Amino acid sequence: MSQGVKVRVWGDLALFARPEMKVERCSYDMITPSAARGLLEAVYWHPGMRWVIDKIHVRKPIQFTGIRRNEVKSKILAGNALNVMNGGNRPLYISSKEDIVQRAAILLRDVEYVIEAHFEMTKQAAEGDNPGKFKDIIMRRLKRGECYHMPYFGCREFPANFELFDEPDISTAYSQEEKDLGYMLYDFDYSVPDDIQPMFFRAVLKNGVLDVRDCEVIR
Repeated sequence: MSQGVKVRVWGDLALFARPEMKVERCSYDMITPSAARGLLEAVYWHPGMRWVIDKIHVRKPIQFTGIRRNEVKSKILAGNALNVMNGGNRPLYISSKEDIVQRAAILLRDVEYVIEAHFEMTKQAAEGDNPGKFKDIIMRRLKRGECYHMPYFGCREFPANFELFDEPDISTAYSQEEKDLGYMLYDFDYSVPDDIQPMFFRAVLKNGVLDVRDCEVIR
């Protein structure tokens, strides 16, 4: 039984923030492999398997738009929480009236992708776990539109619709074109839990398809 799956995802807005834009957010030109993995994990996640992204098909032209959002510039400090746990009286709240700030963001609009992915078994799989079992669960959840939480495009305020894609051919917005999108976030290296490192790769869109099966990852 094939362990691969094709999922169509689409939505009105998306924000896959570039790490170099630290204050006012600016999106990559398209969904990143790590964001695509997060979408699939929202549909089905199990410690006995892990998702691997193979290809991402860009179905609609890349379009940007700008908005301004109200954000809170502060966060509750862990030291304050620890102090209160030990009997202190430091504040455990954020005053939105005092800490609110308006920031600009450059987003993607009217996005649609087809994600091709497969899953691999992990060492945490139980005795009764097997690829056939997981594939049946995944297909059933995709057909019914079931998910653990609503998938989203980079930020929770930008929800993503999803469905199983079972057509033989996948049309794209950039057939017969090649677009160099520069360096893009691939995923995070969790091999050392105390020192999680980002991984990047050179994203090249060929005929509207981002193929990450054999890309060079830079840490």
